[in-house]
Amino acid sequence: MNILEFSSNLGLRKTKSAIEPGVKKLPEWLEKHGLYKKINPEHILRLEPPEYSMHLDIESGVRNANKIVKYATEQSELLLEELEENNFQLIIGGDCSILIGTSIALKQKGNYGLFFLDGHTDFIWPELSATGGAAGMDLAIVTGYGHDKLTNIHELKPYFDENNVFCVGNREYDKAYTRPILESKIKYLDLKKLRKNGLVKTVNQFLELVEKNNLDGFFIHVDLDVLNDNLMPAVDSRETGGLSYKEFSELLIPLLSNKKATGMEITILDPDLDPSGKYTIEFIENFVEIFKSAKAST
Repeated sequence: MNILEFSSNLGLRKTKSAIEPGVKKLPEWLEKHGLYKKINPEHILRLEPPEYSMHLDIESGVRNANKIVKYATEQSELLLEELEENNFQLIIGGDCSILIGTSIALKQKGNYGLFFLDGHTDFIWPELSATGGAAGMDLAIVTGYGHDKLTNIHELKPYFDENNVFCVGNREYDKAYTRPILESKIKYLDLKKLRKNGLVKTVNQFLELVEKNNLDGFFIHVDLDVLNDNLMPAVDSRETGGLSYKEFSELLIPLLSNKKATGMEITILDPDLDPSGKYTIEFIENFVEIFKSAKAST
């Protein structure tokens, strides 16, 4: 297992009180609080992101679009090399826009599925976005929606086929916000529907899809705002409610223990919003237990 540090914050708009979004500090923050030592990766690789800015690209309608494309291309090159070794890749963000680089690498390697675990759908396009930030559009981008500058790098559009994607855990229920994903071919379960369907059943349905469609593997995206806001308030876009750590485990253990799990990314935890490390430490304790349980099951 490798850790890849992709600490870009280019997909977020800065707040009035911040110089720039603090998610770029996440790899060092998780290492400081013991994650790396506890899971003991074979290799740790890092790709420094471009300098942060708030530039709104007129052509695409996405902030920092050119820098995001550059970084995604570099990410994909590094990741593709590591994927050739067939090791599991644990990617530490950064914001959700880092999914673009991962998606390009996976598309170049084969035909992959995506289990998208997030407190939002991230399935909107620039004209529907209030911020122009790619971190709120990443699922749309990697399934081919939006300007070709972002969606068709190396002429690989779409990076993921909608039919091979599950989007799970959203709790932003505004009808205008959810309409795009409801009209897509993505298997979508908001938090209420996820619980009604059953967490284990949902994972099993996804794994059955992976086998039915003869996919080469799948990737897991985890935005930590999917967790209950009382457990993880150190995120950029908070919503009430969310998954408990028990529910988080029920989803991740069977996914991570599956032989076709290629990698996973962790995004959006902002160290600046957790100065004491309280929420980070609790997350690490739970994630390490999940990771070890999954490893024991393989």
